[in-house]
Amino acid sequence: MKPLTPVAPGTRVVLGLAFFMLFVAVWSAATFSGWVNPIFLADPLKMLRSGWTLLTEMGFAHDIGMTVWRVLGGFAIAAALAVPLGVLMGAYKPIEAFFEPFVSFARYLPASAFIPLLILWFGIYESQKVAFLFLGVFVYLLPVVVSAIRAVPEELVQTALTLGVSRWQAVRTVLVPAALPEIFDSFRVMNAISWTYVILAEAVNPEHGLGYMVELARTHQKASWSFAGLLVIGGIGLLTDALIRACSAVLFRWREKAA
Repeated sequence: MKPLTPVAPGTRVVLGLAFFMLFVAVWSAATFSGWVNPIFLADPLKMLRSGWTLLTEMGFAHDIGMTVWRVLGGFAIAAALAVPLGVLMGAYKPIEAFFEPFVSFARYLPASAFIPLLILWFGIYESQKVAFLFLGVFVYLLPVVVSAIRAVPEELVQTALTLGVSRWQAVRTVLVPAALPEIFDSFRVMNAISWTYVILAEAVNPEHGLGYMVELARTHQKASWSFAGLLVIGGIGLLTDALIRACSAVLFRWREKAA
């Protein structure tokens, strides 16, 4: 079987744009023709008008800013704790044996089950929302970091030890640099997890944020507002994903050359 031919970057962009054009075309045909009731699905023009109304009259920009701040806060705290702990678990078996049972147990618990506890511990304001997003990312990021550390060839570590470095120096100068590209790539998945959890995080005492706007759309039966919120969430998710990929390409250029 012949290996798959890679798609050129320009062709990839064209194909991606073609999908969105087809999506909008089908959406327009279904709504403008009256085949779909506007109560359930607004047409693209109505959705754009509703989005403009939200931005100019209802403080939508502030809601977007609050949601982005919460996602970034939860993600940053999760990464700051999961990366060093994952490195230690991957490099030192006793530490892994100590934390692994709890990590495996927590990974299978639904994040929504922690909402009552988080309300009890942090209240119903910003701390609770950031803590929920932190928890949703942390339990998935930690095993990924451990796996990335374990995937580093043992020969690299043994070579470093043979040259006289200590175990900690081998971890710092061999294991972490070798595993860092894979860890950084996993941030794309964790970023997606953050954005899928954000509506649930903002469901408690909604005052500002995209979750608040979606809840407002439900109470006012405004499907176009809901779609505007979903499109903004998807758009921001794509932008942050592209930013992570761009940073990865700059930070780990050597990986592309090696490939």
